[in-house]
Amino acid sequence: MANPVKISGNLTHFLAENKQEEELMYEVLLIIENLAYREEATAKLIFDRLYDIGSINLINKKFRSCAVKRVMKWIARMSKPAFRIFAWRWFRKNCPILITNWLYQQVSFKKPVVQSAEIVIEKQLSPAKVISELESKSREVKFLRSQVKLLTGILIGVITLFGGSLIWLSQSLITGRSPLQTVEQLPPVELQEAIINRR
Repeated sequence: MANPVKISGNLTHFLAENKQEEELMYEVLLIIENLAYREEATAKLIFDRLYDIGSINLINKKFRSCAVKRVMKWIARMSKPAFRIFAWRWFRKNCPILITNWLYQQVSFKKPVVQSAEIVIEKQLSPAKVISELESKSREVKFLRSQVKLLTGILIGVITLFGGSLIWLSQSLITGRSPLQTVEQLPPVELQEAIINRR
């Protein structure tokens, strides 16, 4: 016969405490979810402010041209409602558990485990190799800049063509006549015969 495993009193006490701790943290999660649902308007106001700050900083960091910045800021303002919807869905799905986990870490008083850092030793390059590598990087940067200029020109051309087409189409809709009407479809024009006196 096998001897039954005896569980010590300390272990049962530890398991009971862990179970109670899990239940309490689950209650904290439910309270935070309830708070998030009740304060939906407040959360959306916070998202609006964060979106305004983040979009302006990102546009200022990524674009140099003032005209492009203005267009991108206009696009950012127009896309704010869509961002608010997606941010609210993400917040509802992820933030209560993230906040609960963070709060648990604050009250568990466990020391964070620091993984041993790996030391990265860079190999020393000879000066000639460094110069040639810098030159190749410089050529690559110049090539990429020329590609950006080309793509910007193409984008401006496409926008101009698209805008012109829209204006042309709207004018034709206003006049009520299709610009592609053939001569046969045009209303008949009355011609008056001129009397020619031949002498």
